[in-house]
Amino acid sequence: MKARWWLVLLVLLAGFGVLGLGGRQIAQNAPPIPQRVVAEDGTQLVGPGQILEGQVSYLGHGGQHIGSIWGHGAYLAPDWSAKALHQWAAHTLDGVKAQGVSMADAKASTVSVFQNNRYESSTGTLTLGAAQAAAYLKTRAELAKIAVEGDKDAAIPARWIPTAQEGERVADFWLWTAWSAAARRPGADHSYTQNWPQEPLVGNTITPISHLWSILSIILLILGVGLMVWHHATQPAEEFPDPKPIPPAPATPSQRWSAIYFAVAMALFLVQIGMGVMTAHDAVEGNGLYGLDLSHILPYAASRTWHLQLAVFWIATCWLATGLYLGPKLSAKEPKGQWLGVAGLLAALVVVVVGALAGAHQAIVGKLSGSFMLGHQGYEYVELGRLWQILLTLGMVIWLVLVLRSLLPALKGEKGRLGLLKLFVLSAIAIPLFYSAGFMYTRETHIAMAEYWRWWVVHLWVEGFFEVFATVAIALLSTRMGLLRESTALRAVSLSMGLFLGSGVIGTFHHLYYTGSPASIAALGSVFSALEIVPLTIVGFEIAMSLKAGRALGSGYEWPFKFFAAVCFWNLLGAGVFGMLINPPSVLYFGQGLNTTPIHSHAALFGVYGFLAISLMLFALRGMTPDKAWDEKWLKWGFWGLNLGLVLMLALSLIPSGFYQVAQSLEHGTWYARSAEVVQSPLMRAFTWLRMPGDTLFGLGALAVIIFTFKAVIGAWNWRTAEETRPAREEVDGAPAFALNED
Repeated sequence: MKARWWLVLLVLLAGFGVLGLGGRQIAQNAPPIPQRVVAEDGTQLVGPGQILEGQVSYLGHGGQHIGSIWGHGAYLAPDWSAKALHQWAAHTLDGVKAQGVSMADAKASTVSVFQNNRYESSTGTLTLGAAQAAAYLKTRAELAKIAVEGDKDAAIPARWIPTAQEGERVADFWLWTAWSAAARRPGADHSYTQNWPQEPLVGNTITPISHLWSILSIILLILGVGLMVWHHATQPAEEFPDPKPIPPAPATPSQRWSAIYFAVAMALFLVQIGMGVMTAHDAVEGNGLYGLDLSHILPYAASRTWHLQLAVFWIATCWLATGLYLGPKLSAKEPKGQWLGVAGLLAALVVVVVGALAGAHQAIVGKLSGSFMLGHQGYEYVELGRLWQILLTLGMVIWLVLVLRSLLPALKGEKGRLGLLKLFVLSAIAIPLFYSAGFMYTRETHIAMAEYWRWWVVHLWVEGFFEVFATVAIALLSTRMGLLRESTALRAVSLSMGLFLGSGVIGTFHHLYYTGSPASIAALGSVFSALEIVPLTIVGFEIAMSLKAGRALGSGYEWPFKFFAAVCFWNLLGAGVFGMLINPPSVLYFGQGLNTTPIHSHAALFGVYGFLAISLMLFALRGMTPDKAWDEKWLKWGFWGLNLGLVLMLALSLIPSGFYQVAQSLEHGTWYARSAEVVQSPLMRAFTWLRMPGDTLFGLGALAVIIFTFKAVIGAWNWRTAEETRPAREEVDGAPAFALNED
């Protein structure tokens, strides 16, 4: 194994070592959950286990899709941590003033009582002063009333939390997150959440160390960009060795079934867009659709849950289908019974998707809220009940087995060297492995640790190892089509893996600045997340090479490469430029939980991973679709509709609304930026309606891609299988389907 691969391995081991040590630090320094909360006179306000009961209830009813905690969750309802802290502090201030003190003294006293950490770890008891305790009871009653009676402006349906007692427990949980946001961490001059959210009434302001790490991260970013440009400029230019498009050929039985995966993925994509429209509309009508009350049919939390889960489902389905297609193509072998496994896995995945969506919906409307196995886990992107999560993971393991058994003949050709096929296999193994990080927490897990493990799934699984899988898959296709020599592809892949994973693994911490983590997490996260942008500095070259490759190949491959060029463009804009809205702690402090985050998430999740899924789908379909079914006019409309629609969605709606909220946060605090006064203001409603041009264009573009896909899948399915064009046997002797371009 060459030195560069040892270096990549060392980078990975070091990254995961730091990530593991950081997780240990989070576990040891997480905000304590009191067993009892009492007033100074001994009156018990909260009993043993009641805060945890509130957390379980909140999550079981799809909590992170109705508002947010510590800035993580939905953006329409309040951030409950910020709202609870502000109301509690305001009531405390009123109580102190009622004692006859001056306003200045009352403000100083309020700051003091909230910052003074009176938690006794030996007894698990938190003691509150008289004014603070009275304010606690008043705030709890107000919050519980919202949880039970709902709030149309915030798209919270009535009886979201079904009983008054359960509503009080949920409010206790929210107030605990507010307490940990203000109480000073022992031995430190800041709160457990690094003083987030900004709240003048309790003296919460951004910490100097957050500014320091933000400055250092930008300095290292500039240095890294310079080094990356220098490195790229020193590399020898290399023309395409001998471009040869892969001629379409009848699919094997298993490949025909992999084409059905793409049709299913596009159907899920269509439903996901519909749920996105519903979610956006709820921002102006609150669980309604032009007067039709949907609060008990499809409430905001359900449509948003489906919108996010379906994004993961359809994108992952495209990637998995590409792996199933490539196996027989790379090995020139159709293993015995392979099609049965591929077809059976598709049926199982459909059952899991339907079960997960139905279970989450039923939990939100109150039918399965107590079922962790069948209902809703509560967290974004990992909403599906634990049973569906287990079955999905098993499905990915079965997928891995199917891919491996079809690749075995080709793997023998690589002998002892580490080639692209072995890298493809290793990246495929990582897919079920890192998705399983979602099993490391339950509803009862401390929320600081649950967020840590959740971002293993969202950041590492999606942004890390699926991206590596796609990079290797495209490198494989490029070598087989004569666009790259394998040695060149291996150098490029090793560099990409080293840079993306070297910065991305530790960069996971940039999601955890204000989730009860110690200051060291912010230091590591800010620096390494900024370095994630370094590889994107050569994105212009990647776009040009992708378009050039498409033109060189022709034969319908222009469009797969154009969609891959879009991946490169949105990687720079969505992950790079808009990523800086959430990477530096100084910026995120004022923008956490506001519409600046959807700017990044929409541009990066669909712009990068959605376009990448479509690109891989087109590569696979081009290889098994007859020319008469390859109707490129739909791809042209789809390509420009999706790209321009996404641009308009961002430029007309998300960007102006996000920055308007940041302005309110800077002046008044997070609680106000997320309040009905701002979110339901005429200006914010106008920004929401301005999504219509972009959403409409995006939807039309998606519909064009979906029509193309269904036509191509029908054409591929009806074309005679490969077995029918050659002697009936399970194995094909001779060279692999794609010959390698060796040096």
